[in-house]
Parts: sequence; structure tokens; C-alpha cells
Amino acid sequence: MLEFDEKKHIISNIKFISSPNHDDRPSGIEIDSVIIHCISLPEGKYNNLNVENLFQNKLDYTQDDSFQDLKSLRVSSHLYIKRDGSIIQFVPFDKRAWHAGKSSYKTRESFNDFSIGIEIEGTINSHFENNQYKALKDVISLLMTCYPNITRENILGHSDIAPNRKADPGSFFDWQKLKEISK
Repeated sequence: MLEFDEKKHIISNIKFISSPNHDDRPSGIEIDSVIIHCISLPEGKYNNLNVENLFQNKLDYTQDDSFQDLKSLRVSSHLYIKRDGSIIQFVPFDKRAWHAGKSSYKTRESFNDFSIGIEIEGTINSHFENNQYKALKDVISLLMTCYPNITRENILGHSDIAPNRKADPGSFFDWQKLKEISK
């Protein structure tokens, strides 16, 4: 059972690794959306510390040729769900994590301002693990309780808010598995 620390805006019984890649949300903003992403470094390689290192600006760019494009990138997400279903938090929920980039959906823009970013370890071309779906459902249920403006309609993929730039979480992500989330 996940536990929310209201004072710190974190899930208190998961691992927390502080990322410097965040800032304050604009004043008067209500958190009302969840953006689902996927990531693995190198792509399709799992069970390493590369994503954690990227979010802390500690990635060894000499480890893989594909990392060269990431040198100037400063990104983070609020949460990262690994293949085994373990969850790591990088940014308190009351802060703006740098996960969405330039974004718009329907009549709204700048999704970093009012959303919570969740990265799932994987690729747009791979299936995700049942452990990850369970963890994601548990997290989203908790977030919907703690931030009542989050609704099912505001649980989106990165591809929804940046369709010309991003394709994650990809066609293998099973949105039906999230249907059981209560609210």
C-alpha cells in the first residue's frame, strides 16, 4: 500500500532520489493531469542505473554512442516505474518536473505546469510488464485521491500532448489495463 506524505508531497514508502531538474509550479496552478512516458537507456536495455543517472545529470555519456544526444538534456519525471514494478520518485509532486517539454492538448499548453510525469521503463516498441501496470494503477489511484482534480480523462500519453515530437508510451502500452482505476 502506497503512503502519501502531504507535507513533503512524496510517496513516503518508495525510494526517493532528488533530481535537480525541476522548479516551482506557477502560482494558482492545480495539479489535474498525469502524463505517461516510457524510457530505457540505451533503448531496450533494462535493469541498469542509466535513467536514474540521467535524471540526476550524472549519466556517463561515453557508455553508449546513443547517449551523445543527451549531453545537454536536463530532464526529470516525478516517478519512474522499473520493469519489476519498483517505483522511484525524483521530484515532489508540488514541484514542476521537466518531463513534457513543449506540449499542448485540446485547448491547453505547457503540461509541465499542472501535470505529474510518470516514466515507465520500456520502449515504444515493447510490451510492458504486469508489475508495471499494477504499480501504475496503484500510483494513479493514490494521486487521484491526493489531487482530486486528476480525472481519468486527464491521464494521457506523452504522444497525446506532443504528437509531432513524441510517440511514447507507444502502441504496445495497454490503456485498457488502467480502466479499473477508481474515482
